[in-house]
Parts: sequence; structure tokens; C-alpha cells
Amino acid sequence: MAAQRRSLMQSHQSWTDALPLCQLCGVGSAPNCVYGPDGKGTQSHPNEDGHFRFSTECCFLYGVFNGYDGSRVASFVSQCLTAELLLGQLSTSHTDADVRRILSQAFDVVEKSYFETIDDALAEKANLQTQLPEGVCLSAQTQKIVERLKALEKEVSGGATAIVALILNNKLYIANVGTNRALLCKTTTDGQNQVIQIGRAHTTDNEDELSRLAQLGLDQVRLRQTGLISGQSSTRRIGDYKVKFNYADIDVLSAATQKPIIAEPEIHGGQSLEGVTGFLLLMSEGLIKALESAHGPEQVNQEMVAMVAAELAQQSSLEAAAQSVVERVKRLHHDVYMSGRQRAPHCGRHEDMTLLIRVINYTLADGSLTPTQGGRIYPVSVPYSNHQSTSKTSVMLSLVMPAQGTLTNGSNTASTLEGDTPTAGQSPTATLQSSTTHTQSSSSSSGDGSLFRQRGSQAAQPDETGRVPPYVDFTQFYRLWGSDHSEGQGLSGDLGPQ
Repeated sequence: MAAQRRSLMQSHQSWTDALPLCQLCGVGSAPNCVYGPDGKGTQSHPNEDGHFRFSTECCFLYGVFNGYDGSRVASFVSQCLTAELLLGQLSTSHTDADVRRILSQAFDVVEKSYFETIDDALAEKANLQTQLPEGVCLSAQTQKIVERLKALEKEVSGGATAIVALILNNKLYIANVGTNRALLCKTTTDGQNQVIQIGRAHTTDNEDELSRLAQLGLDQVRLRQTGLISGQSSTRRIGDYKVKFNYADIDVLSAATQKPIIAEPEIHGGQSLEGVTGFLLLMSEGLIKALESAHGPEQVNQEMVAMVAAELAQQSSLEAAAQSVVERVKRLHHDVYMSGRQRAPHCGRHEDMTLLIRVINYTLADGSLTPTQGGRIYPVSVPYSNHQSTSKTSVMLSLVMPAQGTLTNGSNTASTLEGDTPTAGQSPTATLQSSTTHTQSSSSSSGDGSLFRQRGSQAAQPDETGRVPPYVDFTQFYRLWGSDHSEGQGLSGDLGPQ
């Protein structure tokens, strides 16, 4: 088995090219972007995310990987982890304990295998560093050493976080290392969409992680205050030799009695999918952070599920649905930056974004649903003014038309995948509604919600730009805005869609 694995991993052609892709899955992605003052975006580095989605005779395997300081580690993990799980290691006879053990061992082997690939480069780097003269020296030989050290550093630096989903014997297992996220949306027996976040991000905001690090002799208060460790928020990651081998040189980690930043996965499951209707989402940190930056972190899970449900009700392919959701998040992020409003300073840039959607007994729409029936979310233009006002009537709208189902605020879980048993055979849709608020965006108004009105079932079709006439009655908005912003501007009579 080991010889077969090494042979496959050393091949120039990806051996995973021969594996069948899962047809119940779609992936959307967008590269990182930095906005200029004029709102134009530029990519600051090559896309470092990775993913896989494979189907075999005995199981389904999915993964999303968030690389940093290069894509080398994410690419290696996606290759090697597949080899550790799909070369006969998994069997339908395995128990839950067996599967969790195999997943944990796979991550351990991947971490060790990666560092084996850079052993020679690390040794050469250490040797060259001893040859550097003390003080400033600009000799030709020194310059060659410096240039070689830069090349070696680029070769060995970087790391990745990973979220992996395995479906075996119709049971779901989630293995997480770092800051990516898994959401399970299930349609309950009363027709609502239950959202479950499976596990928590491994950061210094995670109490369990803080406790783990405190047991190694680290100061929890300092860890909270530091936030980022060697440039990253994750307290678990694959690769990144600096925090693995040189942690004693990192101030906040120097007191650790043993390696504090680990690649050990947190594993949940198996949860039976028998009778479940819904979908599973795997999201890279970049996608999560982009939506959090635009709308705040409070309702990100519910917003994401609602957008996915809306696109699944509208699109005829999973690939198109996943890509549309990513593009929607990208557009929301950009629009908030351009608005100049409260959250604009948080939206100057976003990292690579990846979304993987895996449907579970879920029937895609035929594409003929109307925006109202499908719960599709359309952009709406509202009057904008540079006038700096603290008036509570200031509104930022993110319009969502209702669909047939409702979305209830789901629960977070850190140990099991439990929830009501959904009804099979339905194709649920969702509105942006939770148990505490009618919308999932950061939109706010002081009114009673009468700004919103629902049109009849014959909704207008989008034009070539993807926009439709506003599904909002702005009469009250104009009146309130005019009364608060009429100081010498005469807005009360001039406001209206331009």
C-alpha cells in the first residue's frame, strides 16, 4: 500500500484525474481581490484555495482547502489526503470509530509526508544561514547566498487549513483543521430549513482551543489579544514549518511545552443521512470572511443557506448554483465597500473564495421558477447621499423575496450532528428569516417593515443586467429621508429612482 501511494504521489500527472467526480456536487470559486479608491479590483496573488469531490463504489469524499503563502500545501494536501483515504483504506464494514481513526491517521500521514518533501530544502536553508557573515556584507558570494535563501524560503513556506466531508454507508463525517466551515441544511418535518454548523473554527476565539493551548503553558489572555499567530488566525493548520518547528522563537508561543499549532483534525459523525433532504456546504475561510465583512458575523450561516436555496431553486445545475452564490457574495462585498457606509472599511479586500455544495435527496429546479416563487435575491438600487447622518432612518437594503419555506436559526454543534429528521422527497426553498429577525443581512430600519411589499405571482423578469424593478415601496422611505435631510437641499420633492 505504501509503495503504491508513493508511486502515485510521485507521478507528474495527477493520479486523481482518473477518479470519478461526484455528480451530486457543484463548486464555485473566485480569486482574491483588492479594491482601489475607484472600486476597481485587482488580484494580489494567485488563487491558493483547493478542493476535491470524488465518488467511489463505497463512499463520497469532498474537501475544501484554504492555502496561504502559496498554493503548494493546499495542492499537496488535496492529492495526498485522497491517496490516504481512497486506496482501499475505507470499507462499508467499518464502524464509526474505525472511520474516525482512519480520518485522523490520514491527516497525520499527510502532515508528515509534506514535511518529508521539504526536508532537503530546510536542511540546505539551515546550512546556508550559517555561511552568512555577520554585519553588512555585499560581496558577490553573499548575494548569491541571500538569493538562494529567498528561493528556498518561498519553496518551504506556507500552509493550509482543511475541511473534509466523507459519506460512507449513508453516514456523514466531517473532519476540520482550521478556519473553513461546514454547514448542513435539513428540511424538517414542519417544512422549515434547519441550519447546523458542524464544529467551530480553530482560533483563539474558540474556548476549547484556548484550553488546549493553556494546558501547554500558554497565556490565554495574551493569545486572545494577539489574535493572529504568525500571520494566521488558525490554531490548527497543515504545513507552516515556522510555527511547527520554530515556535520557541515566536513570542506568544515560546512558553509552550510542546508543539502548540497542530494538524490534528476535529472529527464529527457519523450522522445518518437516511430520510434527509437538504444540502451540505463546505466553505473556505475567504468566503466566510467576505460575507462577515459585508454584513457582520451574526447571521452569516443563515444568509449563506438562503442564498444557496435561492440559487438551487433558480439554476439548472449545481455548478451554476455554486458559482452564482460566490459571485453574489463577491458583489455584496464590493457594493458595501463602494457605499462608504459603516462596514465599508472592513471591505477593502477579500481573500480567495470557494464554495462546495453537495445536495442530499434534493431535486434541482428546471429553471422556470419566477423570482418570487424561487426565493431569488435581486439587487435593488436606493437613493444615496454623501450627507453624513446618524439618523436612525438610514437604510441599507439587501432585498430578498420570500419563498415557500422558511429558515429557522440553526444551532451550532461541536460534537455531534443531531437534528430533526427531515422529510425526504421535497425540494426546499428558503427565505432570509430566522427566529429573531426577518432579514439575514445587516440591513436595518426603524419602521415596522412596511417598506417591503410583495408583488403578485407574475413577477417582472430581470433585464440584461440582471436587475428587475424594485420589489420595495419607497414612499415611506422618501418621506422619512426628506424630513431628515431637507436642510436646504430640497430632497423631499426630488427623491425618487433615477
